[in-house]
Amino acid sequence: MRQDLHRIDHVPPDRRRKLTLPGGARLALCVFPNLEHYEFMPARLGPRDPWPRTPHPDVLGYGVRDYGNRVGAWRLFRVFDRLGMRCTACFSAAAFEHFPEILEACEQRQWDYMGHGVYNTRYHWNLSEDEERIQIKDCVETFRRLTGRQLLGWFSPSATYTSRTPDLVAEAGIRYICDFHFDDEPVPVRVSGGRRLVSLPYQMDLNDSTLYRASDEGAEFLQTARDMFDTLYAEGAESGRIMTLAVHPFIMGRPHRVRYLEAALDYIVSHDGVWVATGRELVDWYDAQLREPAGAAHGN
Repeated sequence: MRQDLHRIDHVPPDRRRKLTLPGGARLALCVFPNLEHYEFMPARLGPRDPWPRTPHPDVLGYGVRDYGNRVGAWRLFRVFDRLGMRCTACFSAAAFEHFPEILEACEQRQWDYMGHGVYNTRYHWNLSEDEERIQIKDCVETFRRLTGRQLLGWFSPSATYTSRTPDLVAEAGIRYICDFHFDDEPVPVRVSGGRRLVSLPYQMDLNDSTLYRASDEGAEFLQTARDMFDTLYAEGAESGRIMTLAVHPFIMGRPHRVRYLEAALDYIVSHDGVWVATGRELVDWYDAQLREPAGAAHGN
């Protein structure tokens, strides 16, 4: 079988090492606001048209999403500020170029960052290896130019992962990836060049974009978040669990939905033993866990 099918070991939950979260927490919550930007007139590249309404421009599709950067993001900032919650911005590099005020707001709040490509209309499917490397490098170097720091996290734009993505992001100095959606714990990923890469959970079934496409509204988002939390929190009594919550300003930043996000977060943080973590804090903690002796180590 091809090597890319063997990047990650399968270890049944009852054979994994016990994960001990900081401070004896049962669950780590990581919130990923998706600060994306979309091209008004994107080039038609690859198998997917970013805007289904033709002929272009699709003003409706673009405008719905542009609302997130112009209004919705600021509404979400107020929610996170009230809770004193540091988030991990899953960002299109172009969003920070076109809306520098959003980057400034993230920096003021000391948020963490996960790269999400250049534009969310520039898909990585069908790119050559060099073309994908250039897109990843563009995102990493834009972040370094704007902040002076190395980018540590990655989630491919519009979830357009390729079989080369783990090798290329590790090559670019990135430490964790959220392109896989298969676990409630971090797991090591085999990559080329003797580098290290960790897959962090990114639970797509709670992603507001996934629910939105299924015509679910704010009330369904709140119920899903509570149900997921209750199960993971109960399991966390035996071994630490990770819960991620991905939200888009153009969806949950709408006036009729934001209250449901706020209610979900209020419910989660009202419980003892919840560690609100960033992507970097999670991967630092997990690397430390792997360095500690254990019986049946997860992924070792």
